[in-house]
Amino acid sequence: MTLLITQEQVESRYRQYHARINEAIAACFPKESPETLYAPARYILEGKGKRIRPFLTLLASEAVGSTADNALSVALGIEVLHNFTLMHDDIMDQADLRHGRPTVHLQWDINSAILSGDMMIAYAYELALKAETTRHAELIHIFNDANITVCEGQALDMELEKRKQVSIADYLDMISKKTGRLISAALQAGGVVGNGTSEQISALVTFGEKIGRAFQIQDDYLDIMADDGKSGKVAGGDVINGKKTFLLLRSLELATGDDLRLLQSIIDNNGTSADQVPVVRSIFERSGVLEETRKRINSDTEAALSALDILPGEGKEYLKGFACILMKRDF
Repeated sequence: MTLLITQEQVESRYRQYHARINEAIAACFPKESPETLYAPARYILEGKGKRIRPFLTLLASEAVGSTADNALSVALGIEVLHNFTLMHDDIMDQADLRHGRPTVHLQWDINSAILSGDMMIAYAYELALKAETTRHAELIHIFNDANITVCEGQALDMELEKRKQVSIADYLDMISKKTGRLISAALQAGGVVGNGTSEQISALVTFGEKIGRAFQIQDDYLDIMADDGKSGKVAGGDVINGKKTFLLLRSLELATGDDLRLLQSIIDNNGTSADQVPVVRSIFERSGVLEETRKRINSDTEAALSALDILPGEGKEYLKGFACILMKRDF
């Protein structure tokens, strides 16, 4: 698909808006007391986040013919809501690091992390209500639906971890809720604050759903294929931890004999040793799953890009360009 702007233009816009988002985020949570409530929120927002979701909100507003200026407070609300989910995810996952720094519940304690995260939800809504629009009710509905859906996705993820039999449909449903919904909500909110039509906003949601799924499946792919350090994780960490990814679940459907027994043992034992990662990668290659995964990522990306064609603003070209950059990443 031919784009009307260059990758350099997209990257320049991203750097410009990334700096603007970070500057605005630094002004959030100005209260100093109680320290254990507000300091954790500032801390997690100071991390090296890519700000993908708020960037999408700003572009979505432009894509329906409005401006990024009018969408900034809504974009910040989306980013605060996203970081609330990360703070609570880290507690549930018992994670030690995020963006190379101790997680909030380790830097303070679990109770402080829970309470600060709860406060961040309300703060996100307040940011959304600051937007100059008559469509605040729609924005709050989007935030609420995204919050509920992400929680559903997290619950499904925990349930799938305990199950020995998981279908690809189960997995895709889980990632659409846990990862995809906040991405589509970021775009949907940008379309609403930009006063887009229902047809335009529906196109943005479709784009978000498709690109969100492609992004997560690509994460699965990069985990097994990326060099150590590129993703910030140990290569093959999903295999080592027995995580039910698209690649593993699809390979279970296609593999036979010793290959199938090895893959099933990863599920049964909730993981395997690091020295098995190259073996599993070879199974993925032999079974055709690596090629199938690349094709699925590309088809979802193409469907996402096509959904934007009805939009009037130049922001749609930046959305397309940014999606293409994301799908070429190696991190």
